[in-house]
Amino acid sequence: MLGVLPVLPRLLYACNRNHPGDGQTSVHFRLAFGDVLRQGLAMPADVISLLQHLVRIPSVNPDNAPGTALSGEEEIAGFLGGWLEALGAEVVLEAVQVGRPNVIGRFAPLDGRPRILLGPHLDTVGVGGMTIAPFGGELRDGRVWGRGASDTKGPMAAMLWALRETRASLAKLPVAVDFVAFMGEESGQWGSKDFVRRHGADYMFAVVGEPTSMQVVRVTKGSLWATLLATGKAAHSAQPERGENAILKLTRALDTLDYHLGHALAGYTHPVLGRSTLNVGVIRGGSRPNIVPDLAEAELDIRITPDLAASGGALRLLREMLADHALPLEIVAAHENPPMETAATHPMVQALLAVDPATQLAGAPWFSDATHLSNGGVPSICLGPGSINQAHTVDEFIDIAALQHGAAFLEEFIRRLELRAPAAVPMARE
Repeated sequence: MLGVLPVLPRLLYACNRNHPGDGQTSVHFRLAFGDVLRQGLAMPADVISLLQHLVRIPSVNPDNAPGTALSGEEEIAGFLGGWLEALGAEVVLEAVQVGRPNVIGRFAPLDGRPRILLGPHLDTVGVGGMTIAPFGGELRDGRVWGRGASDTKGPMAAMLWALRETRASLAKLPVAVDFVAFMGEESGQWGSKDFVRRHGADYMFAVVGEPTSMQVVRVTKGSLWATLLATGKAAHSAQPERGENAILKLTRALDTLDYHLGHALAGYTHPVLGRSTLNVGVIRGGSRPNIVPDLAEAELDIRITPDLAASGGALRLLREMLADHALPLEIVAAHENPPMETAATHPMVQALLAVDPATQLAGAPWFSDATHLSNGGVPSICLGPGSINQAHTVDEFIDIAALQHGAAFLEEFIRRLELRAPAAVPMARE
C-alpha cells in the first residue's frame, strides 16, 4: 500500500502548478487525497514509516544552494494537507510565496477557547555533498536516514503521529491544538513571520518542532547577518601603488572589528546562552591575481543575547563600531532576528515539563521560527526528538527510539490537555 503514496502528492503538485489562482483548485485535489487516506489506502502504519515517507518527499529550501532540482515546499504541503484532513482537520494551504505555502490544520473551530499550535517547518537545507541518499528514508542500524530526518521531519512525524493517536478527542479539548507547518525556515523564516502577522492573535502558545532531544528550549539567541563592503581602485598588479587594494582594506578593517566588536559583545551575556558572538563566515573579492581588486566584501554572523537586543541590537552596535574606529566599510545588507525568551512559569511550559521528568528546561545558540512567533506575541518554545548535532550533516539521521519517544511524549501532552479547565490556561490574546 505504501507504494502508491509517492504518486498522489506529485499529482497534487502538478495540478496546483497547472492551475494557479485563488487556491480553490488546490483545495479540490487535497480533498480527493484526503478521501483516499480515509479509505485506509497508503496510510503509514507507524511513526517510523510516516517519517520515511516524509523524508522521501523532497522539500529542500530553494534559496541557498539546494543541490537538487527537487526543491520547494509545495509537494510536502499537499501530502500534509491530505493527512490532516483524513484525521478530521479543516486544512488551509496558505500561500506565502508562489508555490510555497504554510499548512494550517485546525481540529476545532475558532470559538474563543485557548489555542496552541504544534509547528515544525516544511523545508530542509540543501543536499550537496551528502554521503547517503538524501531522499532515501532508509531504515538501518536503528535509525532513519536522509535529509530532514532530524531537522525537522522527525519532530514533524512525532507531532503528526500524536495527533493521529488523539484524533478522537481533538475537537472537544478545552485547549484546542492546531498543526501549522511553516515554509522557508532555513532562509528568511517568511512562513512564521507571515503566519504570526495573520493569525497570531488566535494563539496563546506554540510548540515549534526542532530536534532538541526532547528538552524544552525556551531561550535562544538571535542573529544579525550583515554584508560589509570595501571599495578600492583597480590597477595593474605590476604597479599596485597606482591602485587601492579593497581586499587589504577589508581584511585590516575586519581585524580591528574582530578585536573591538568582539570585546564589546563579550559584555552581553546570559546565564544559559553565554555571551554574544561574532563570526566572519564568508569573504569575496578580486577577479585576477594581476589586477588590484577594487571590491571586496565579507559576511558576518553576530549571535545576539537578550540583553544585547534590549540595548538596541547588534546592527546598532555594528554601526557604532564602524564609526568609532573610522573603518572604511559599508553595510550593504543586514538582516536581524531577535532572540527568544519564554517564561519558565508559563502554564504550557510547566505542562510539558510534567509529562516526563527527563524533559528539562534548556537554551540554544541557534534561532528558529519560535523567535518570530514569540516576537509577534505568541509565547513559544522548541521541542522535538532528535539531536541538533545531526542537523544539516552529510549523513543525517534520527534514532528510532528517540522518534518513538517523541511521538509518545506529545501524545501524552495532548491527552493531559483534556484535564485542563479553560480557566487554568491563558485565553487567546485579544
